[in-house]
Amino acid sequence: MNIGKIEQGLKLFLKSIDILQQALDSSFIDAVIESGDNLNDGKILVENGQPSQSKQIELTAIYDEISQLNLKREQKRQLLQFALLKAEQVDKIQTNHQLTPDVSGILISSLLQNFLNKSQPSLILDLAVGTGNLLFTVANNLEKAGFKKLELSGIDNDDTLLAVASMSAHWQKTTVELFHQDAVEPLVTRKADVVISDLPVGYYPLDKRAANFVVHAAKGHSFTHFLLIEQAMLQLKPGGLGVFLIPKDVFKTTQSNQLLSMIQENGYFQGLLNLPSDLFTDEKAQKAILLLQKKGKQAHQAEPVLIGEFPSVKEHQEVADFIQQIKQWQKENLDY
Repeated sequence: MNIGKIEQGLKLFLKSIDILQQALDSSFIDAVIESGDNLNDGKILVENGQPSQSKQIELTAIYDEISQLNLKREQKRQLLQFALLKAEQVDKIQTNHQLTPDVSGILISSLLQNFLNKSQPSLILDLAVGTGNLLFTVANNLEKAGFKKLELSGIDNDDTLLAVASMSAHWQKTTVELFHQDAVEPLVTRKADVVISDLPVGYYPLDKRAANFVVHAAKGHSFTHFLLIEQAMLQLKPGGLGVFLIPKDVFKTTQSNQLLSMIQENGYFQGLLNLPSDLFTDEKAQKAILLLQKKGKQAHQAEPVLIGEFPSVKEHQEVADFIQQIKQWQKENLDY
């Protein structure tokens, strides 16, 4: 990966964002979307005379320079990721809307490499796709590993984040179906081979809708992340895999027994892997990868269940050895 090109492109892209923010008096993330759309469309969108003609000339020159860098798909994703990380700081974006770390997407793609079939089309669905960073990280890494028949789909109820995802996909020349809806509602998407998600954590406010789910709370609001896990299990094809980023201590909560019962009814609890602790500055924010498989086809309960904790990301050989152990476990336990 040519880091120099990414840095050069990022500097130019941030310059264009600054120009648009001042000209349009917009938030940082709205300027990200506007700039990305300009880059994709090959022309500057002008509304109410803004940006001015002189700024249009300046922006056109910037976009020409970015185009001349001939960035590859993954380089474009990384450039946008850095811009969005700055948006988080500038616009003070809420926690559930913040970017999923690249390491998480790389680890999930590693898990999927030994599950999916390169010769068969596979639909990957993200139930909380946001800006698309996790979905595109996983897809780009799988494509690099030789998976050429991937189909991508994403759902989110935030139209701003979906606008970022759409712009990002357009720039990367990635085909994806994006749906603007509450993922707890009945879904219009096709059944998926894999459902992934960095699950939003908190309470779901619509109790009547939550009551349709096994994991709903007997009193008060239900956990959004529990509802989405159940929704994912319903949306998977028989034998399909669910891979979720969840709070590390999720099974220590009061409603976890309901979640475990729902999983056992619909599928198999195949694994729980704590992510490296040094990825998180706050111990309370630590996450784990939850691995579930829907019943059907050749799926069966893994023996033993995959339980462990990734080594520090600084320990490259230990991480590589750990991933190799996971691959061996998958060969022996995960059929689809």
